[in-house]
Amino acid sequence: MTVLSPRVDLDTAAGLVRVGGEGLPEVVVTRTGEGETDDAIPVGTRDPARLRLTVDGREAELRPAKGRLSRRSFRVDAVVDGVAYRLVPCSYAESRLSRDGRVLGRLDCTGDGRVGAEWDTEPGPADLAIGTALAAAFGTGAAPWWEILAQMLAELIP
Repeated sequence: MTVLSPRVDLDTAAGLVRVGGEGLPEVVVTRTGEGETDDAIPVGTRDPARLRLTVDGREAELRPAKGRLSRRSFRVDAVVDGVAYRLVPCSYAESRLSRDGRVLGRLDCTGDGRVGAEWDTEPGPADLAIGTALAAAFGTGAAPWWEILAQMLAELIP
């Protein structure tokens, strides 16, 4: 399996993730507009109205979920040239990347811009660049719902 090596540029202060490299399309996730930022999210927000995704300069659709109680609520959906991508947590550290409902592999990123991947199938250049950009912009993994609920309840107890 020949996997291209993406270059990731992450600027959390500016809310910018740029992924590219030889043989890969340039994928850019940008935080736009004014408003508060969330330090737990590398790009600073999950608000789709404040985010922009481009692939080789072409606009694409980006829809991160709000990130509440369940792992699924931390999913990030993107539609690029009619192809649907989804990045959804599957463990504490990893998120599963799928293209049009077919799982491509698992990615991990703790928010520092370094993305690791274990592929189930050889990714195409767009798959690799888009998945890497989503993982770098939003991080990967999430705790299970019961643990998040327990943390929320613990914060309510004085």
